[in-house]
Amino acid sequence: MFTGIVTDVGRVASATDRGDRRFVLATGFDTGRIDIGASISCSGCCLTVVEKGPGRFAVDASGETLSVTTLGDWQEGTEVNLERALRLGDELGGHLVSGHVDGVGRVVSVREEGASHRILFEAPAELSRFIASKGSIAVDGASLTVNEVDGRRFGANIIPYTWTRTTFRRLVAGSRVNLEIDLLARYVARLMEPETSR
Repeated sequence: MFTGIVTDVGRVASATDRGDRRFVLATGFDTGRIDIGASISCSGCCLTVVEKGPGRFAVDASGETLSVTTLGDWQEGTEVNLERALRLGDELGGHLVSGHVDGVGRVVSVREEGASHRILFEAPAELSRFIASKGSIAVDGASLTVNEVDGRRFGANIIPYTWTRTTFRRLVAGSRVNLEIDLLARYVARLMEPETSR
């Protein structure tokens, strides 16, 4: 589990196909304190550390993961939001995030709003019913508060602190992003279904 609070912006140092695709990510994390087998959220996708060295770690992504997330777009130099797994007793600054991407959305627009930036996203149709104004959503692994919803589109305000410490500063209209809906919204929707469809 994660909190959606990005603690490093890494960079793809290499991507190699070897059955699955192995990504080596450059990071500011102290990799000496990361265990092989540890889970790290990589732009919202929970991946397992399979190799490491000073200032870098490697993860493998299956063909399924590449096809249902933005990881298939990654190439050398791509920036990646990183967060290490939540430990019991850690501060929960965002919201509970599983690292299981529900779908890929796209950026409709990015505009300045005071010192902040307002980003308008469009979600896949099957996810739109789980997104609510003032609710939470993880976008590329970052916990955001939804400001408004209009059909499949939703907006979020990115404060300067978040803007400079995540990959959001690279987003433009048309950019693809990983989306994970709020776990609570998922379970509430399930409970609201008629008994016959459960």
